[in-house]
Amino acid sequence: MNELDKLKQLENEFKECRAVLVAIGDDTRQLIIISLMKGTYPGMRVGEITKRTNLSRPAVSHHLKILKEAKIVDVVKEGTMNFYHINPAKSDLILMKRLFTHIEEFMFECWKKE
Repeated sequence: MNELDKLKQLENEFKECRAVLVAIGDDTRQLIIISLMKGTYPGMRVGEITKRTNLSRPAVSHHLKILKEAKIVDVVKEGTMNFYHINPAKSDLILMKRLFTHIEEFMFECWKKE
């Protein structure tokens, strides 16, 4: 793959990761993600997240919605209860790993040219 194709690929990967980048760029959502990582399957309910983060229920719900839309957080419904968790098999966070790997590779190629 030539340099121009690699740059185009990076551009496309950035676009693919835009929702994830925006979602994880917020301090509050980072706090929620860390809280969820400390949980166990099937996950945490909103009330438990509010206790761990000292945020209001509406704030937690708002941020969970953004994390869900960015495919970072998944939900398991059991009856009327919703359990939020990070599912590595379904999470778009894996796209970030690919993006950063390609950025690093491209940076090293550019550095070698100098």
